[in-house]
Amino acid sequence: MVLGRGLDSLIPKKKFTLPQEKEERVLEIPVEKIRSNPYQPRSIFDEQRLKELVDSIKENGILQPLVVTEISDNLYELIAGERRLRAAKILNLKTVPAIVRSAEKSKKLELSLIENIQRQDLNPMERARAYQRLMSEFNLTQEEIAKRVGKARASVANTLRLLSLPEIIQKAIEEERITEGHAKVLLSLDSPEKQEAMLHRILGLGLTVRETEMIVRNQQPKKIVYDPKIQDWEKKLSEVFGTKIKINKTGKHGKIIIEFYNDEEMEKIILKLISG
Repeated sequence: MVLGRGLDSLIPKKKFTLPQEKEERVLEIPVEKIRSNPYQPRSIFDEQRLKELVDSIKENGILQPLVVTEISDNLYELIAGERRLRAAKILNLKTVPAIVRSAEKSKKLELSLIENIQRQDLNPMERARAYQRLMSEFNLTQEEIAKRVGKARASVANTLRLLSLPEIIQKAIEEERITEGHAKVLLSLDSPEKQEAMLHRILGLGLTVRETEMIVRNQQPKKIVYDPKIQDWEKKLSEVFGTKIKINKTGKHGKIIIEFYNDEEMEKIILKLISG
């Protein structure tokens, strides 16, 4: 089991390089001396995966050091390795191996966000909020974020769009009741009411992304291309019958719809049709 890949392997070196100290120290640091990172973007920790990590550490030890920064004498703050720290506490480990890295407050946030964005178990809403923080607190553009995390700009943009969904849908994404694919389909609907109604339909019927796409596509109004010749016929017929006439034509087939608003109008229209 791969317990961690480290910052260097997570972030593309050719595109973006994190500032490094001349010499990084790897120390055995008391668990009680490490406090969690307040900038941690991950809000949900999978209990089963944490248990698997605990079992692995119990068997093999911590294979990938945590990354911390020293905030005072013998007191450290976590930059990367929240799950490993939690597992160590569960196992009542006295110390953990950690790389001590100097970082200013703003850089700690950026390091933590970027490191966690790269993790496979960060859910889409956590990624979206992490991107948003990079934009609002560092004034980064979507293009700059994409370069830092090694993703396409379109991918970053699509993830950020999830933040525009109603809260109930965002919660469903976090709880893995619907996928990011479902969410992207919901974004194509033009109102929160329609989005929430479709969410309930997805959950109630257990719809796949493909099934959801088909339903939403059929709900979208079809673009109508008006034929000037048919419009002219509609106008002339309306003048003859004194009511609204609609011609629906598909290929060589179609139908003519004549509207009436009471029995008297209906009789007049029928008599005119019969009399020719």
